Amino acid sequence: MPEHSRHSGRQPRPEDDTPPSVRDFTVDDLHALRHDVTLFARASGLVDPVLYRFVLGVHELATNAVRHGGGHGHLELCRARDQLRCRISDHGPGMPHVSPRIRPAVDALNGRGLWLAQHAGELACTSDSRGTTVTLTCTIPPPSTAEDLHA
Repeated sequence: MPEHSRHSGRQPRPEDDTPPSVRDFTVDDLHALRHDVTLFARASGLVDPVLYRFVLGVHELATNAVRHGGGHGHLELCRARDQLRCRISDHGPGMPHVSPRIRPAVDALNGRGLWLAQHAGELACTSDSRGTTVTLTCTIPPPSTAEDLHA
C-alpha cells in the first residue's frame, strides 16, 4: 500500500499535491513496489499508456538500484500539481558517467533500464562515489485528455 495511503487513510486525489510516499526496498520488494507505484500513479491521475510507461520506468530504475547499488534502494514518490515524480537513490559505487541513453544492442546484457525509463518522462541522474539518484518526472494529462485516450 502506498505510504501516503497508509498514513492518511485515503488515496491521494488528482487535485492534491501529495506528501511523498517513501520506502526502502530490496529485490524481494520489487513486485510489491511495482504494485504500489501503480496504485499511487493511477490515484494521481495517470492512465494507460502513460501509466504503463511510468510504472515500467520506475520498475527499471528500482531494479538498477538493487542490481548496481548494493542490493537495496530508496524510493520517494509524490505528486505536485500536474507532475508525478519518482526519485530512486542507492548507495552503490556510482555510475562512471551519465550520458544520453541510446538503444542498447540486441545482444547487450545491460543498459536497458535507463533507456526504457527515459521513455516514461523526464529523466535526471546524479552520481558520485556515495551513490546514484535518478529522478523520473511525468506530466499528468488533464482529465479530458486522459478520457480521450480511451476513446
